[in-house]
Amino acid sequence: MQLRFVGCGDAFGSGGRLNTCFHVSGRETNFLIDCGASALPALKRLEIDRNDIDLILITHFHGDHFAGLPFFLLDAQFSRRTRPLTIAGPRAIETRLRAVMEALFEHSSKTKQRFELSFVELAPEQRRSFGAVTVTPYPVVHGESGGPFLAYRVEAEGRTLAYSADTEWTETLIPLAHGADLFIAEAYMYEKVVKNHLSLKTLEQHLPEIGTKRLVLTHMSEDVLSRLDDIAHLAAEDGMVLVF
Repeated sequence: MQLRFVGCGDAFGSGGRLNTCFHVSGRETNFLIDCGASALPALKRLEIDRNDIDLILITHFHGDHFAGLPFFLLDAQFSRRTRPLTIAGPRAIETRLRAVMEALFEHSSKTKQRFELSFVELAPEQRRSFGAVTVTPYPVVHGESGGPFLAYRVEAEGRTLAYSADTEWTETLIPLAHGADLFIAEAYMYEKVVKNHLSLKTLEQHLPEIGTKRLVLTHMSEDVLSRLDDIAHLAAEDGMVLVF
């Protein structure tokens, strides 16, 4: 299995990093986790074939994780995509997406696609399979607006990938990432505890009980990026590829 960080930045582009979007591919799988506002140009820059992507998993409705979807869908329409596409995410994902599409491109949500487009609402701790990909959502804590907020444990081709999404510390991160082959964890702050986000030092306190096999940090603010030389963990970079 291969994971490419199409974008790994926070909402404000700290360090010049692009918005969150991860591309996961294998023998039988090809999907995205999140599709932030900058996702489409980043996918094109990395020469990732968007028409091969079968599934997009959305963790929540903040623009740096969700706002790339209208551009992705319009590009799919104009490039004459025929391959079916599933978009899965929190409750009301279809309604929220159509509202954003109308705000950005009037009448675009009413256009009939040339390809089959389906929406799936995911509920906390209810496993759902999409072909060779099995997803277990976990509830996380990231404020009021833009939710529900979900983190994902994804199993595919004998590998397990966990992603914390944006969240402050919550005990659900333990079963989410326990024993995972790869855990992508937000490390927004270095030490300071702020509401709705995770600090690296808080995360480190819980790593023994999480017991993940491999950790990579994402969604880092300038506070963390300025200290990367002193951090022992792998930090994501736009375009970086991991095999797990």
